Amino acid sequence: LDLKDSESVGHSKRVTAYTIALARAMGISPAEIKVIARGAFLHDIGKMAIPDEILRKPGKLSPEEQEIMREHSSRGYHMLRKIPFLAGAAEIVFSHQEHFDGSGYPNGLRGREIPIGARIFAIADALDAITSDRPYRKASTFDVARDEILRCSGTQFDPAVVEVLLKISNELWFELRSEITNQNKRYSN
Repeated sequence: LDLKDSESVGHSKRVTAYTIALARAMGISPAEIKVIARGAFLHDIGKMAIPDEILRKPGKLSPEEQEIMREHSSRGYHMLRKIPFLAGAAEIVFSHQEHFDGSGYPNGLRGREIPIGARIFAIADALDAITSDRPYRKASTFDVARDEILRCSGTQFDPAVVEVLLKISNELWFELRSEITNQNKRYSN
């Protein structure tokens, strides 16, 4: 997927690290963290089934293209659900675009209907998205990301997970990001 979608280079590793850190801080069991980590790492695997002209489009997607892009959650779920050790991760892949208030997709799940791993991942994903460069904007700081995530608490994000995020210092996020960036540099040489 990293080869197909340049925007995802390093993204999967970072969101997995952020998700694991949040899950640990929430007291989730190591066995459940393994499942959640697999779901975080594979969250965008369904994008393999999205046409390149949509996935790599530099500008805004049309409503029709957005509908196709939104299929990545269910496509990823169907890729993983029949693999026994990835069945739990498939649930996170399927639900990672759901919003706490029910406004997300693909099923409009709300609150605790959304698997805890997907609720944790959603915050890790936003943290990485806000603090990463995009073709249409420069990266923001972790403080800006925290403020934006807090602003969306109760709508997009689970307030209980937001509360945990706010208790973790920005230094941890910065260290995780730096460690993954350095790993990527070592492996790309």
